[in-house]
Amino acid sequence: MTLTATTSHTVGPYYHIGLTWLNRENLATELTLGERVAITGQVIDGNGDVVNDAMLEVWQANAAGKYDHPEDEQDKALDPNFEGFGRVPVDAEGRFRFTTIKPGTVEGLKGSTQAPHLVVLVFARGLVKHLLTRIYFEGEPANVNDPLLECVPAERRTTLLAKPDAAGGYQWNVILQGTEAETVFFDY
Repeated sequence: MTLTATTSHTVGPYYHIGLTWLNRENLATELTLGERVAITGQVIDGNGDVVNDAMLEVWQANAAGKYDHPEDEQDKALDPNFEGFGRVPVDAEGRFRFTTIKPGTVEGLKGSTQAPHLVVLVFARGLVKHLLTRIYFEGEPANVNDPLLECVPAERRTTLLAKPDAAGGYQWNVILQGTEAETVFFDY
């Protein structure tokens, strides 16, 4: 028996029709434990044009550093008021905003510790497969020893760092292809 690959299709242009019911721009409830943070930004393509039909999917640990997932076997408390998932569409100018809590540190491989971070999947028209990246928080002391950040060349790490903004939140942009400022994306 031989197997052949099926043809690939890009995401969209109608992918949002079946997904909008999952949109959640506020990941935390009033009862969720942890420091509240708002993250704003914009999705921009390699030519510097806004991407007005992208969607970000956010996955993260709770304030204690535990994921609400059966495979997370860490001996840390689950927060019954936090799922750690959100789906955020961009507006006509490619802008997005979501609120959540700052996650705790998470155990990594071989006893390492991962700095507080959010896992982000980027979906958009023209992408055959979604893109995977992370948001770290600028100035977080645990960033220094994060095993994944250590794998990223020092000059490219800034693309993964959300920076404090004047409104008391964080600013982080997704830059797709073609420039030195392109966001670091990971293979999985």
